[in-house]
Amino acid sequence: MAGPALAGFLTGLSLILAIGAQNAFVLRQGLIGRHVFWLCLLCAMSDAVLIALGVAGFGAVAALYPALPRIMALAGAAFLLVYGALRLRAAWQGGGAQMVAEGGRGLKGTLLVGLALTWLNPHVYLDTLALIGAVSTGFAEGAPRLAFGAGAVVSSFVFFFSLGFGARLLSPIMSRPGAWRIIDAGIGLVMWALAAGLLRGALAG
Repeated sequence: MAGPALAGFLTGLSLILAIGAQNAFVLRQGLIGRHVFWLCLLCAMSDAVLIALGVAGFGAVAALYPALPRIMALAGAAFLLVYGALRLRAAWQGGGAQMVAEGGRGLKGTLLVGLALTWLNPHVYLDTLALIGAVSTGFAEGAPRLAFGAGAVVSSFVFFFSLGFGARLLSPIMSRPGAWRIIDAGIGLVMWALAAGLLRGALAG
C-alpha cells in the first residue's frame, strides 16, 4: 500500500502548497508564535474530514454514474492546467509573497478566522471533494483507495504543522521574494504533472 499512500501524500501536498489566505494566516501565526498548535490542528482536521468525504463519497457517486470520473478528471485537469499556469506566471512576475494583516487575536478569534478561511473557501471543496476524490478513483476500492486517502490526510498534518512551527526558522528565507518564486514555480510544474496524469487516465478509459 506504499504506492497509493505516497500518491495520496504527494497529491494532497501539491494541492495544499498553493499560497493562499489560509496558508498565509498559518504562516503569520507561526511567525508571531500565537495559538500555532490549535490552528494547525484545526486546519489539518478540517482537511481530513473533507478528504474522507471526497474519497468515500465520490466513489459511491461514481458507482451510480460511471461517466462521472472521466468528466471530473477532465474538469480537474483543466483546472490544474490553468492554476499551474497562474503559479508559473506568479513565479515569473514575483507576485507570490503574501501576508495577512497583522493584528492580535485570542484563541477563539484565531480559530474562528481559521474556520472561515477553510470552510468559506470554495477552492478547498474543489481540491478535496472533487480533485482528490477524482484522483482516488484511479485506485481500486478497499485498501488501496483508503491508503491513498490516508496519505492525503497525512500530507495536510505534515504541511500545516511544518508551516506553523517552522515559520520562525524560515522567516529570513520566506521574507525574500526569490523564495516565493521558487515555490510558485514548483507548484506550477507539479500541477501540470497532475493534470497530465488525469488526462492520460481519462483518455485511456
